[in-house]
Amino acid sequence: MNLFFVIKEGFSGIWRAKLPAAVTIVVGFFALVLLGLFATISLSFFDILDEVRGRVEIEVFFPDVSSDEEVQNYKGSIESLNGVKGVAYVSKDSAAVIFSQEFGRDIVEILGINPLPRSAKVLLQPRYAGPDSLQVIVASINALDPALDIRYNKVFLQQLEDNARLFTVLTAATGILIAIATVVLVGYTIRLAIYSRQQKIKTMRLVGAANWFISAPYVIEGGIQGLLAGGFASLAIYLLSEQLLLRYEPGIYEVLHPSTFLVFPFLVGLGFFLGIFGSTLSVRKYLRKA
Repeated sequence: MNLFFVIKEGFSGIWRAKLPAAVTIVVGFFALVLLGLFATISLSFFDILDEVRGRVEIEVFFPDVSSDEEVQNYKGSIESLNGVKGVAYVSKDSAAVIFSQEFGRDIVEILGINPLPRSAKVLLQPRYAGPDSLQVIVASINALDPALDIRYNKVFLQQLEDNARLFTVLTAATGILIAIATVVLVGYTIRLAIYSRQQKIKTMRLVGAANWFISAPYVIEGGIQGLLAGGFASLAIYLLSEQLLLRYEPGIYEVLHPSTFLVFPFLVGLGFFLGIFGSTLSVRKYLRKA
């Protein structure tokens, strides 16, 4: 019977304070939509970043004096290194074909000989494609033979990592600010509801009601408000993605689409959590003062 009363009070509290509850749901809706858009863009950015990292490669040029057997041993040793996804061997003839494709001229016709060295393209696993991890792999390859010529785009990789770090900090800071704003708004609404029912709360305390019994309806009320805000925010992002982007910007849709399905449950769960959290803080603060 007590549980039924608590749940009933939680739902009826929203109906009794319709305007503050509506304001909280609307503001929470906009805050969660903004947060959902940031989350979608962030997840898509990290997916693209992993894809770019997956294409990072190290070029290793073998000395001309090395025999074919030594080159194959180098290749096998590189393949066994931690973080290496694969090694593609490029022979002198293959290098000449690549030169012809890129420059439109046959290097043998130009020089009379093929001076291009044998090489290997080392493909890396995405999480090992950062500057620090690359230095370890390069050092391991160099330890096989100091005569090996190892090349990769250090400047590009450093810029990629710097931009990724900056983007992560900015999105995390924005998400935290929006979450705090949502908690404060939900808490403010719950506080108004509590003040409007001060006499009822005092009466419940006089008859010996426990703090959890008094606060539970307001916590449920906050959770419902957060749940509604999160549900409406998920619906809004779904309509933006599946209707507007798919129809007018299919290229952007293809990039963002995989991330949106992760954002939907995230927004509903986050809205519920923030509603519970904000209402719990407000109720505890009031009951300590009362």
